Amino acid sequence: QVRLAESGGGFVQEGGSLRLSCVASGLIFDIYYMGWFRQTPGKGRELVAAISRGLDETYLADVVKGRFTISRDRGENTIYLQMNNLKSEDTAVYYCAAEAAAFRGAAAVKNWGVGTQVTVSS
Repeated sequence: QVRLAESGGGFVQEGGSLRLSCVASGLIFDIYYMGWFRQTPGKGRELVAAISRGLDETYLADVVKGRFTISRDRGENTIYLQMNNLKSEDTAVYYCAAEAAAFRGAAAVKNWGVGTQVTVSS
């Protein structure tokens, strides 16, 4: 059974930084695409960042480019989302996701963490 355990959310002022972690178990970590989605009340989950299997190619949504970085540590079965220069509009619940194929939208994702709240105060 796939299990994704997020940590690192919290409260920060605008301009601050947070690092989210997601520890994966129950899967062959190296062959999964891993990513971070976020969701605000009344809206669907949007893909923020993703990292491919194999070459660890990364994707970042335009709204976070230059501020967020996604990385993978195979020794720890963990992915990270380093978030710098946070803005109030980054406030959301952040979810870790894992799929054996490239992400095609939140509706197609089968493996989710429970989410971690990030609140950015202006």
